[in-house]
Amino acid sequence: MTRTFKGVVENAGSRNIIVGMLWVVLAGLLFTGFTAIARHVGRDLPPIETAFLRYALGMVTLIPIFLRRGTSLLRTKHPVLHIARGTIHGVAVLLWFIALAYIPLAEVMALSFIAPIFVTIGAFLFLGERLRLRRIVAIIAGLVGVLLILRPGVAAIHPGAIAMLIAAPLFAASKLFTKRLARTEDGTTIVTYLNVCAAVTILIPALFVWRIPTWEELAWLTLAAMLATLSHLAVIRALKLIDLTVMQPAEFLQLIWANLLGFYIFSEQPSMWVFAGGIVIVASASYIAHREARQQQS
Repeated sequence: MTRTFKGVVENAGSRNIIVGMLWVVLAGLLFTGFTAIARHVGRDLPPIETAFLRYALGMVTLIPIFLRRGTSLLRTKHPVLHIARGTIHGVAVLLWFIALAYIPLAEVMALSFIAPIFVTIGAFLFLGERLRLRRIVAIIAGLVGVLLILRPGVAAIHPGAIAMLIAAPLFAASKLFTKRLARTEDGTTIVTYLNVCAAVTILIPALFVWRIPTWEELAWLTLAAMLATLSHLAVIRALKLIDLTVMQPAEFLQLIWANLLGFYIFSEQPSMWVFAGGIVIVASASYIAHREARQQQS
């Protein structure tokens, strides 16, 4: 009887992992599509304005849900967490859009994957978690991957790459907030607060560079906002089924999608250093995720 019950639990857990990983893959495809559109529009529209419109139009895409659910959509037990997460994420996205406007897609995506390294460092500094030798080696390896991409002293470091390096720890903090909120909050509520708080955060700097977008740009950005909103909802569905550390390796598929889109749509040919550095970063972050998952099971 006990063995049968244990088998049922293990099967349910395996199904959750598979379904959760599929949600992560879907989120990655949606996010890569959003990235390509943002890259296209950001060539002409100021990146700060593009970042604001992404969230402003994201709120528009949520209107049908708001009309159906009313004010219950905004009901929350953790308003401070929502505001903190939305503000941090808004600043990170602002920097991400700046990076996206000036450096290749593959480089933006590769540098974004150092976020798990910052999660590990933050857990050590602020949560008192122990840093064992293997984790330290993985962190150092990830930083070596960053150096391979940037090659300081050999090639000029573009301001866009610096913006991405600042954005990465902010995205890591936002993801931790999301995991905490996903335990008790409705997924649509989380995304709604994110859109509102991020839009408010980016509004003031956007006003300084504002120009009236064309109808074509608004159409593209509306589609981008829909893809990004759906991507966030898919990530939240995944987080309800699997741990953050388990989903991390599947997110690295975005690096493949970004390389393909950059090559076929924008004729970008990432250097061998971006490719080599990306592999090192992915390997180190995957190892960190694996060790975290092992510790949670023990």
